[in-house]
Order: sequence, then structure tokens, then C-alpha cells
Amino acid sequence: MKSEIIFNADEKLKQTIKQWQNWLAKERLYSEHTLDAYSRDLAIFLQTISEKPLSLNDLQNLEVYDFRRFTSRRAAKYVEKSSLGREISAVKNFFKWLSRSNIIKNQAITVITSPRRPKVLPKALDVDDSFSVLDEAPNLAKNEWQGLRDRAILTVLYGCGLRISEAISLNIGDINEKSETLRVKGKGNKERIVPLLPIIWQNIAEYLQKCPYKQNIGEPLFLGSRGERITARVVQRQVEKIRLYLGLPDTFTPHALRHSFATQLLADGADLRSIQELLGHASLMTTQRYTDVQTQTMQKEYHKAHPLEK
Repeated sequence: MKSEIIFNADEKLKQTIKQWQNWLAKERLYSEHTLDAYSRDLAIFLQTISEKPLSLNDLQNLEVYDFRRFTSRRAAKYVEKSSLGREISAVKNFFKWLSRSNIIKNQAITVITSPRRPKVLPKALDVDDSFSVLDEAPNLAKNEWQGLRDRAILTVLYGCGLRISEAISLNIGDINEKSETLRVKGKGNKERIVPLLPIIWQNIAEYLQKCPYKQNIGEPLFLGSRGERITARVVQRQVEKIRLYLGLPDTFTPHALRHSFATQLLADGADLRSIQELLGHASLMTTQRYTDVQTQTMQKEYHKAHPLEK
């Protein structure tokens, strides 16, 4: 159970924070997880910059020095750059909302920038390993229907490039067999339509046929052992079993299948814009990471194959 979030603030500021949280949930459609993370990040900020409860007037009078002192203190506690970047993002979000809502304005925070994170390339599987994962999935489950379920989920991740959260959120009715499409609800509740290959629908249909629980339109597509919507942790545990059985690297996770989807499409000539739409990326810059993966792979193959290297 998560600990209670305690804000170092007076009553008026606490009420203002509740209004901001309500805006994030209802207007920005942030998930409970993201809302909790942003709230905790703001609480850390308020606790770090002052020992006494803060007011709106205190926030309005903060100077560049105060914001820089916050980042320095967090860095001194060896907070990871990714975590500090998220904390800064949450605080900026709050101050921007305060300004747009005509509550207070403080331009000093605009000077603060997030720390540059090290560039991490997506870890993708090659085609043979991707197929091996799908082939072995039914063999490592407790029973036949759960094995078919695991294969169907992993086929959706690899064949449609879905996030694990998107896959387990699918409901009966999200798949249109006639038009061979899949309706996906991504980040921020944004919907996108993804093409559905025949093999993906075939694997889903085989799972549904053997599943002991009968679902109706609007009910969860992928179920756990007791008939409830399957959780991400269940899928992750099954992937761990497959990884150990096949001797795959530790970087093989459910998300690695999404990376494999994008990397392999790019290698076979798909354009970045199409891949961006399929993955549901808001920015093309996010999708461009996969060109780095392709370049890295090409360099490895070049050094391995060229006669001068030998």
C-alpha cells in the first residue's frame, strides 16, 4: 500500500493542490499512477525548499536561486537524473497551471531545465528470437487455455506494437475481425486504430475458444486464472519464464516486443511516420530512436562481415 502524500503547505495551498490534481485527472486525463507520481514529486519539492508550511504567496516569491537550490539538494542525495527530471516536470506543470488559472505567476521557474539523460537505445529481439518466444509461450503455462492466452497477448505486443498496459486493457469488441483492425486506447485515453494481421486474430480466437470464462462485449479480453482482467505482473512473470527457458538476455521484457515490432518494421522499409502512428507516439522524435538501433545493428554487421575487418 502506498504511503499517504503529505504536502508541506497551509490549508489554502492544499486546497489549490487538490484543484490541480482534479484538473490533471479530469481535463488532462492522467492515469492514477501518473497523478500519484506527480503529486509525490510536488510534495518532495515543497518539503525540500522549506521547513515551514508554504503558502501561495511563498511560491509566488520564490526566486531562481530557490529552484536551483532544490535541484542541487536532490542531486546531492544521488537522485537519478530520470527521477529528478520527472520531479522538475511535475513542479513546472503545477506552476504553469497556477499561471493559466490566474492564481499566481512566477517566471523564475522557467529558467530551470531538466538534467540531460543518457541516451538509451531500445532493446529489441531479432526475428528468430521473436518467433521462438511466441512458439514457446503455450508450453510454459499451467494449463492449455492460459498458454493460449499468453501466446495471444505476446502476439499482440509483437504484432501490433502495443504497450503492455494497452494490451491488458483491451476489451471484447475492440477487435474488428471484418476490417482486420484493433482499437487501442493509449496514453491520455487517446484512441488509435492498428491493423490486425490474420495470425494475431487466429491466436486470439484460439484463446477465446478454450477460455473457461465467457466474456461479453465491453468486458476484459485477456483474463487471469480467476476470470478477472489479467495484470501486467502476470504477463511479466510468464515472460521471465520464457526468457530463462530460451536463454534470452535480461533485457527481454514485454516492452521489448514493442521495440522489436518497431525495429523490424523499420529494417524492412516502413517509414517513420507510419511507425509513429502505429506506436501511438505523440512526437516523431520518440520514434526516431529506432533509426539509432538500425544504425547500430548495421555497424555490427559491417564489422563482422567486411573482409578488411577480418
